[in-house]
Parts: sequence; C-alpha cells; structure tokens
Amino acid sequence: MGMKQFPEVQQLANGARLWQHRFDSFRVKVYVPQGHPLADIVNFGFNAPYLLVLEERELTVPEAVAYAESQGFAGIAAEYSTSVVFVYPTAPGGWAEADENLFIDLIAESRIQQYYQDGMILSRDRFTKEWGDRFIRGAIFRTFLYGYGASADYIANHLLKTINGLYLWGPGEITPTAAILERLSVMPQLERRDIPVVSVGNSEAVNAALEASCDHLLVKETADVYADFKSFVYRFKRWCGALEREDVMEEIGMVQEYGCATVKTSPDNLGDDTGTAEHRIGYVAHYNKGLLDNGPVPLLLAFHGGGDSTFYLSHVSGWYRVANRHNFLLVAVENHLNSTATEMMELLEILKQRYPIDEHRIYASGFSMGGCKSWDLYQEYPQVFAALAPMDATFEVGLNVYGQPAPCEINRDTPVPLFYAGGEITPLPELPFQAEKCWDRMRYVFEVNQLKTPYNVTYEDKDNWPEPIWGICGDRIEKFDDHSRGSVLTVHSFESEDGVFRTAFACISGQGHECREHTCEYAWRFMSQFTR
Repeated sequence: MGMKQFPEVQQLANGARLWQHRFDSFRVKVYVPQGHPLADIVNFGFNAPYLLVLEERELTVPEAVAYAESQGFAGIAAEYSTSVVFVYPTAPGGWAEADENLFIDLIAESRIQQYYQDGMILSRDRFTKEWGDRFIRGAIFRTFLYGYGASADYIANHLLKTINGLYLWGPGEITPTAAILERLSVMPQLERRDIPVVSVGNSEAVNAALEASCDHLLVKETADVYADFKSFVYRFKRWCGALEREDVMEEIGMVQEYGCATVKTSPDNLGDDTGTAEHRIGYVAHYNKGLLDNGPVPLLLAFHGGGDSTFYLSHVSGWYRVANRHNFLLVAVENHLNSTATEMMELLEILKQRYPIDEHRIYASGFSMGGCKSWDLYQEYPQVFAALAPMDATFEVGLNVYGQPAPCEINRDTPVPLFYAGGEITPLPELPFQAEKCWDRMRYVFEVNQLKTPYNVTYEDKDNWPEPIWGICGDRIEKFDDHSRGSVLTVHSFESEDGVFRTAFACISGQGHECREHTCEYAWRFMSQFTR
C-alpha cells in the first residue's frame, strides 16, 4: 500500500494544486485549494471532511477542477484546509463492476498523520526519520461520499452498511459517515439506519424507501452541496464505527482560535528542528465566548498522540466539550514531538501574554505520546503545574519523549496532583500489568507524591497481585459508567502522607488505545480541585 512513485503535482492558476494517481482498483484526481494561512503548521486533518466525489463518468482534469469549484466542493475543502478527491474505477465496466472492495482499497490508501503536503500524507519513521510511501490525505472517520447517477447507484448498492477494513492504526470499522445521492436509478439498500443521507432529485419511491430505513435524511430537489454540507452533513462524524454529532462552535458559544508562537530551540530537541536557532509551534485554542473578559482563567495544555494532531485530542477525544462545560481555556499544541518540555515553558510564557491565564491554575494532559509529554512535565517542571493528567502511555522513568535521558535532574521530591488513565485491552504498554516500565512509573509516582501506602509489589509477581491491574488497591475506589461506550472507568485514589488524595490511577474497561471524553471529564474534575 502507499504510492511508491510519487505523483507530479500541478500548480494551477488559481493557486490550487492537483495530482493524479492510478491504484489497482481505482484512479484519483486530488484537487487541493488554498486553505487557512496557518495550515502549514496547524494540521486541520482530524477536523476536516474527507470529500470523496465518485465521478459518474471519468472527468478530465479541467472538468474536475470546474466541477469542484462550481458545485461547492472546493469551498468546503478551502474552509477546512483539505482536498476534493475524485474517484473512478479502473475496471472496464466502471461502477457496474465495482463492489465494496473498491471502497476498502481506497480507505487503505488514505491516512491522517502529522506530515503532509499537497493533499498527500508523507509517512515517516519518528525514530529513524526515514521517509516512506505517500498516501491520500483524508480523515476516514469523516468520510463523506457524493455520487451522481451510476456512482450514486454504486453507493446505494454497496456502501450503506457496516464495512470493515484498515482503520487508523489497524483493522477496524470503516463504515462511511454520510452520503449525498443524486439521481438514483436503483432502490437504495440500507443495512445501517445510522448513515445520514442527502437525497437529491430522486423519485418518491426512492425517498419513501430512504425514509423507512434511514434515521438521518435530508430530501432535496436540487443540490446545494456547500449549504447542505454545512447545515446537515458535517454535523456527523463516525468514531470506531459509532455515529456521533459534531458541535458547531458558534452554536455552543465557543471560540476556536488558531495560533502560532516562535520559541528558541533547546539543545535536547531531537525533533525536526534539531540544530536550529528557533522554530514555530502551532496551537488551537478553545474557550467560551466572554470567558476572557472576566479576569484570569484556568489553562489546560493538551498534547495529542504521535500520529495525530490537535484536532484529534480536542475534537475526537472531546476535550473541547469538557472546556465548554467547565469554562476553562484549552490550548491543544500541534506536533509537540518537535518541541521539548523546556520549549513548552517558553510557549506557556507566550500564551500568558496573549491570554489572561491564572498562573495558579495551569494544567496539562496528553494522549499516547502526548501522555509521555505530560510525564516530561512531571519530571522536569513539576513546580509549574497545579495538576497533570497523562493518559495511555508511559516511558521509562527519567526518559523523555525522544527516549533519551531528561536534560536535568528529574523530580524526586515535588508532589504534583496526578490523574493517570489507560485502556484495559490496549495492545500497548499503558498499565502496570502490561509492562514493567508502567509498574516502574507507578512506583516512581508513589515516591514523589509521598503516598501513605508503599508500593511494595514486584512486577515478577504480578500473577499474585492483590489488585490485578495496578498491583494494590487504592485507598478509595470509585467506578463511573460510560453509557455512551458501555464501559466503566475505575479510579483508584491514593492518600498522601499529608492526608490529601492527590494521586489517581484509572483504567477503562473495553478500551484499546484511545482517549475518550468520559475519561477527560473525570480527569478535569480531579485536576481542577488543585491550585499551585
């Protein structure tokens, strides 16, 4: 999978770019209009729709460009700094010979990662820094299909059902998020009621069939792709197969603000900016309208996972909703693996100049490699944070996100309120029963946070632990049902020698390697108890 021979990119007169490529079962033309001015440093990918235009007949390049511009697809792509992907089968019979495998193949050739250019993902090994194949850039959990005539028939016959294929980090459900079906000549075969459909110019019989089998339906006589997308289609996303509604920031009273800061490159930086004098850090700030008008506000710095972006952490994980409910400033840092803990401190000082931040209520959290970045802060700058919530990852004690020794003596005696959470069924080392380094991290926190109960279990004896996940039970154990996912968040809280419960270790039943809003909610409830 992936493009071994990179396609030639055309620069168009209107400033857009376009490239073509033939895969085994389909051909694509990818039209990339100019996007947000900060799109080179803020990755809009996890928030952007994956616009798949299934051509009724194979278009020429000028026809595809004109179609994207005239039908409103280019306007959508420009607004979200994404692309319009035109698709046509390689089979001689066109759509009549295509089945769901074409869509499965298409999704397998699609990625959302940190390195991208001209509508392509540039795969790269984070540790060796070697470049690999290229993929179509597209958020597969925001897959929006458009079909007209024969291509609409293909969608109606083959794709309105549960489909499994290659998900973000392995096998999983890739069911389309929504579809616009114009001028069908067949009766739609819906096996999933939760797939939103816009029916355009279809017969009364087709619309009646859709009304009987579709929970989210918009019937139109004529298409207005941009308006229909904004008012209906974009309000949906699909995460791990489940359909979710996406909030419109203006409607919930939130500001979503893109920013950039220039910091000095520290000597321990082993990211892309190694050896430079300075580099830029992108971020996305979320806050309720009017929040900044009422004096100093709490700040949560948030760090995404190694293969994703700010919008994964803020939108997919739901941190913006937590900020909306609890009235704090959320700043999600882009591509933070190119920046050290020291550089985060400089970014923090810049943010203090831009926003009225309460210095006594500065918090941080992160998922996966972002969890490791939160551990960096615990080790290197404990005096700065009122509380921390690393999630779903640990490194060996004393190592930073680059897998190297921290550039300073690590924290040994400054307690920091800490909420750590991980998935019970993840294949990665997140919890003590899964890996010795997780056990060692827990032992380290017990010492630094000066807990009353000694952590006197050994990793070698884990089969005989009194508590099978953590080794020992918390001084207080609480369970919180996540009804949206049918799981349970179990929190073990431990008392420090001074009588304060400032340490919580949590696990989530049925969760693999992901970060959920339910966990973020309880992480904030824990952290917000504390000031520094």
